[in-house]
Amino acid sequence: MAKKKRQQGVENRVARVKYQVLDTVEAGIELTGPEVKSLREGRGGLRDAFVKIQNGEAFAINIQIPPYQFADQRDYDPGRARRLLLHKDQVETLTRRTVTKGVTLVPLRIYLKNNFFKVSVGVVRGKKQYERREELKKRVIEREVQRELKNLG
Repeated sequence: MAKKKRQQGVENRVARVKYQVLDTVEAGIELTGPEVKSLREGRGGLRDAFVKIQNGEAFAINIQIPPYQFADQRDYDPGRARRLLLHKDQVETLTRRTVTKGVTLVPLRIYLKNNFFKVSVGVVRGKKQYERREELKKRVIEREVQRELKNLG
């Protein structure tokens, strides 16, 4: 039996629960060699990550990429700020979108595309507690309906 190919990249599942995604933008990310190897192994975390725009450049902050086990780890910082590769007009658009109160930028996932790692940056708005509860109830009801349909058929 063939080995199942492991997904290369990381997803921010918590962001889908905490935030309402208004828009997404694909951006390249500036990584070092050991960081690429670590991400190819599927290691990394986006839980507390966010995107900050400074001096016309976008930076991903708090993306946790653990050190690659076979690389030199002396000067390695797993949570360093990593530059996102965007066009100037994209950065300006994101800056304009985040001026609105309650709207921020969050990396939703890191994935491999044509041998380059890309970051899906979401323009998000925080959900209120009652909105999260309503969404959870809807999912539970939908799951029960699917289960009943499966049992009938």
